[in-house]
Amino acid sequence: MSRTLHVVTVFASQDGQGGNPLGVFLNAADISHERRQEIAADLGFSETVFVEDAAAGRLWIHTPAVELPLAGHPLVGTSWLLADQGIAVDVLRPPAGEVPTWSAEGRTWIRANPELAPEFDMHRLAGPADVDAHPGAGPGEHLQVWAWEDEAAGRVRVRVFPTRMGIEEDEATGAAALRLGALLNRPLVIRQGVGSEIVVSPRPDGTVEIGGRVRPVETREYPV
Repeated sequence: MSRTLHVVTVFASQDGQGGNPLGVFLNAADISHERRQEIAADLGFSETVFVEDAAAGRLWIHTPAVELPLAGHPLVGTSWLLADQGIAVDVLRPPAGEVPTWSAEGRTWIRANPELAPEFDMHRLAGPADVDAHPGAGPGEHLQVWAWEDEAAGRVRVRVFPTRMGIEEDEATGAAALRLGALLNRPLVIRQGVGSEIVVSPRPDGTVEIGGRVRPVETREYPV
């Protein structure tokens, strides 16, 4: 038996560079937790989404090593994909609870409580060159390094090493963007990885909005 696997890239730059690949199964209600984890490990994306109920936005998120209650790039990517498939929703429902979502000016957005996102050891470095030269994290760490590219303009250079989740380095990390937005409490444009872009907007109620561009990559059948 096989299911359709949709692959998109999330948080691409304006010229289409970067973006974090995401796998999404839109009809996964009967796939067990154990099998979901096996599939996520086999695919090797930083996250794979398994949609339980598309119309209700109910879904599960798996890294190659663990299941997550909330994550940024999987929710942004799934929101875009549902709309592309004619099933647009205004709320997603991962295990952490309801996450509002919408599209505006070519970006797909979510709004979430950053305290529900995975925690990161967050280290500010002297400048973007130091971020680029960082050697990464050891096994079992969850590290975000960042530096201002243009503090007045709110532009930040970021790299994220979530090795605890089975990911050596993430190309674009929505959860880390939520956490950094809460820490700095100001609008940001994050440049991460080889060219990904995440737009961040903290809200007065303590939630943080993150948005980015999503691009389709491929659709194929996958044995489940």
